[in-house]
Amino acid sequence: MFDMFFASHQGSWAFVAALFIVAYFLFTSHKNKPGKILHMILRLFFIIMLVSGVGMLAPMGWPLVYIVKGILAVVMIGLMEMALGKAKRGENGIGAFIGVIVLLVIVALMGFNVITF
Repeated sequence: MFDMFFASHQGSWAFVAALFIVAYFLFTSHKNKPGKILHMILRLFFIIMLVSGVGMLAPMGWPLVYIVKGILAVVMIGLMEMALGKAKRGENGIGAFIGVIVLLVIVALMGFNVITF
């Protein structure tokens, strides 16, 4: 069961990163219809990512580093939604975009045990 959650979690992170970047640039180029479709697919992968993450935490005994990773991932999802919303409205969302990229790198490094405590 853990391996299933792990594969789903790892794959969903790859899709989340790629879909966010493509959707952001679609919205900034005023292609709202395909951007909205990718935004909805991105939200599906948010759910897959969160459920598989919690599914892996339970058998591991809820280690603190992964709880912090989960909290940062939820903050990153919020920043992704904010950046995409601003891009859709034509507002300047570069700050949220940079925040997403920074958190994406930090969370990925925590997932690969490069950052531990």
